[in-house]
Amino acid sequence: MLPKELLLKAYRLMMTARAMAEIYDANRQVCKYVHSTSRGHEAIQLATALQLQPCDWVSPYYRDESIMLGMGYRPYELMLQLLAKGPDPFTGGREYYNHPNIRREGFPGIIHQSSATGMQVIPTTGIAQGIQYREKQGLSKYPVPPVTVCSLGDGSVTEGEVSEAFQFAALHQLPIIYLVQDNDWGISVSSDEARSNDAYEYAAGFKGIERMRVDGSDFIASYIAMEEAIQFVRENRRPMLVHAKVPLLGHHTSGVRKEWYRTAEDLEKHGVDDPGPKLRKKLMADYGISKKELAAIEQETQTYVQAEFDSAVAAPEPDPATVTDHVYAPSGATTEKGVRCPEGREKVVMVDAALHAVEELLQDHPEALFYGQDVGRRLGGVFREAATLADKFGDNRVFNTAIQEAYIIGSTVGMNAVGLKPIVEVQFADYIYPGINQLVTEISKSCYLSCGKYPVSMILRVPIGAYGGGGPYHSGSVESTLATIKGIKIAYPSNAADIKGLIKAAFYDGNPVVMLEHKGLYWSKVPGTEEAKTVEPDRDYIVPFGKGNVVLRANEEAIDNGESLCIITYGMGVHWARNAAKQYPGQVEVVDLRTIYPLDEELVYNTVRRHGKCIVLTEEQLRNSFCEALAGRIAQNCFTSLDAPVQTIGALDLPAVPMNMGLEAAMLPGTDKVAARIGQLLAW
Repeated sequence: MLPKELLLKAYRLMMTARAMAEIYDANRQVCKYVHSTSRGHEAIQLATALQLQPCDWVSPYYRDESIMLGMGYRPYELMLQLLAKGPDPFTGGREYYNHPNIRREGFPGIIHQSSATGMQVIPTTGIAQGIQYREKQGLSKYPVPPVTVCSLGDGSVTEGEVSEAFQFAALHQLPIIYLVQDNDWGISVSSDEARSNDAYEYAAGFKGIERMRVDGSDFIASYIAMEEAIQFVRENRRPMLVHAKVPLLGHHTSGVRKEWYRTAEDLEKHGVDDPGPKLRKKLMADYGISKKELAAIEQETQTYVQAEFDSAVAAPEPDPATVTDHVYAPSGATTEKGVRCPEGREKVVMVDAALHAVEELLQDHPEALFYGQDVGRRLGGVFREAATLADKFGDNRVFNTAIQEAYIIGSTVGMNAVGLKPIVEVQFADYIYPGINQLVTEISKSCYLSCGKYPVSMILRVPIGAYGGGGPYHSGSVESTLATIKGIKIAYPSNAADIKGLIKAAFYDGNPVVMLEHKGLYWSKVPGTEEAKTVEPDRDYIVPFGKGNVVLRANEEAIDNGESLCIITYGMGVHWARNAAKQYPGQVEVVDLRTIYPLDEELVYNTVRRHGKCIVLTEEQLRNSFCEALAGRIAQNCFTSLDAPVQTIGALDLPAVPMNMGLEAAMLPGTDKVAARIGQLLAW
């Protein structure tokens, strides 16, 4: 038998959760922000929480307030988030109820939790991946081997990204428990109309994931099951899925009321399995606890919860002045440093400069690792951008993944949380879209919504751009899509020196960075791109983000006579602009942005004001692009200095880059098209 004290503690916490739900429902005008409660799920949640240790990690989902109570959080703390109050210890009033994140001494770690159901499974699996990596590399010696618990509802298991996480955990045998709470509902969608099997049956297809079922409404059964699961993962360092059947006693959320879509018969059926009365009955029958003692607990919790609620209601609102805090972590690379052009060295191609940058980072930082599709030992990247790295650093540090863009990107959240510095790669820009969900939902928001507790320091390398008949799925540009995502940084170098300096800056920046690397510049095989080769900078060279570079200057006489213009561009556009400018000696100034965000607006505006005429040049399809947005900002900020409308040049507005090289050339900008526009603008 379990100790009586443990069961009484669980009962007290169940009554606390019930009292919280009742107070929220009775004060709907005060509790105006959308929220869910754990009613019906309390037993399995408490059984889990009461057995976690401070070394562990857990990702509670939005219905897991009882997990939080079981770990020792006060109702007051949870209510601060419910009411979006300033002292909210998790997100400072920025997130929904029970979307916690915390780094607190003596408590399990919790990374940023989003509302996108199922999306938390990849970042949380990344934690387990990181723990395993630290153990294998000897970076950590844990007195107690940590366990990661990822909580999710059965309805979210149908998300494709959940399968990516399961696949990775099964293949690599990660120390994680997937706690699936199955209440038969996904808002108004019932299990029989949404899925062909439950999570327990589904997980059978992932060889290597151990499984168990449990009645999640029975605290004793749940406690014994979770004790077995946690001990198994702690000792064997292998994944486990626990499928807990639970009733749903509350509303889906405060905004989607249960009476709107559930029948009286369904509500009655679920009510039979209310965990509180079940535990109450066992305490009386098997442990000799009197009704009077239990009634006293119920009354005490109601009084306690009311006092906690009153305190939370009285807490101050967030200071509006803090609304822009924590978008990014402070950068660790704010100034240019190191030697850009060491003497006595030959020029190198961009791909080699990038390779050497990553190699040096791996040499200097044991917490750094590199993974993605085909970057491992056999191939070393389809562009040889990772050649020899696995040979030099081993298959644990440089390795292949499956075709799992979401996992590659999203796992960096968990890896970073345990102190690692992942460098990852999506093989072509066209294939970044399956990973955009993780980039937007999890990575970009983590620093902001955790109030700086969980910035994500990672580098995502993305080969990009068109040349030589790459075709519609290997030639795309995605910078405008990425530029709409707030909370990430974007680099787009045009030469070897910059790619090395920017990779180093990205590593030390402390924020999520997407490194766009033009395939046509990697080897300077495209005619007119010889200047992408440069002398390789030394290993300490850093190009800070948000600092553009004037790569071609107009002469002062042309500027004074009003016979000059500037071209603002990046990537391949730098080479088109420089080659086109040869037809107008001394009249064209070319600014290489180097980073799309942050953007060197000061350099851009000052350059435009000096010349009065401006072209913004991109390889992307032009309409609604980053290029057009930048042209609009230039027009707003430099209006009184302009002698002509700001011009934009980009690719034709086609859905894809055609395979045929003649059609490709017809679609893309190029030296001749840029030169023609220069002539038109100079004649304005």
